Order: sequence, then structure tokens, then C-alpha cells
Amino acid sequence: MQIQVNTDNHTAGSAELTRQVETVVEDAFGRFGGRITRVEVHLTDENSRHKTGEDDKRCVMEARLAGLQPITVSANGSTLEQALDGAADKLKKTLRRTLSRLDQPKGRVSYAGDQS
Repeated sequence: MQIQVNTDNHTAGSAELTRQVETVVEDAFGRFGGRITRVEVHLTDENSRHKTGEDDKRCVMEARLAGLQPITVSANGSTLEQALDGAADKLKKTLRRTLSRLDQPKGRVSYAGDQS
């Protein structure tokens, strides 16, 4: 699984921030391992440097699954860490739900009965 970290002009990208993002992503999505090809993380400061406020940090996460359309979620927080954790939680729930639907049979038996 590749992890790509992007920041806007008002968010300082650093090696420490990249390591933090990679740790959160690997902890949250490690169990989905081979099914996720890439996770893109976009960190932005909504109000830029003009002012500070609640929920002005935003994290958008996009997971690319083999053979499926990308799944994207976003979360806001007072800090980048809160936004990152919120987005990771949302994406984990969405991935769990999406992949469980794909893995489960429809649960219906055809009119011809069980053919196995």
C-alpha cells in the first residue's frame, strides 16, 4: 500500500508529519492490506494564516481499491491530528462496510434451488 501525503501552502509539511500520517494510515488500514493499492491524504488549513478557529484544519483521505472506484472521506478538526484521526475513522468504517458487502453473497437462493 502506497501512502501519499499532500499539504497546502499554509500547512507545513515535514518528515515528522509524514511519519505521523503513515503511522495512522497503517494502523487503521493495515488489515485491508492487499486490497488497498494507495491512500492519498490531503491536509489543509481552511482559514489559512489569517485567523485561527475551531475546525479549521481539514483532512481528505482517498483510498484506491484494486478494481473499484476510489473511496473519499473528509473530516475537520481544531488540529491536524484531530482531522487526521477523524478522517481515518470514517474511511475505516466505509472500507469495512464496502468490502464486507463485496465479500458476502447476496443471501438469496434462485428459484431453481441450490445448484451446488
